Amino acid sequence: MPGRTRPIEKFAAAATQCSAESAAYGKCILADYKNVHKDMCLKEFLRLKDCYLVAAKKK
Repeated sequence: MPGRTRPIEKFAAAATQCSAESAAYGKCILADYKNVHKDMCLKEFLRLKDCYLVAAKKK
């Protein structure tokens, strides 16, 4: 199926549009990476997730 986009390709294309959100999440995790715990960077993760979902719908 030549016209079909694979899910990983769709994710990769969406990820390129969320660099600011990715950086914020990465900085949050890196700030205390030896003591990562559940919901540590929840706010940043949810922003990143929302960005991915919006970008994926555009494709």
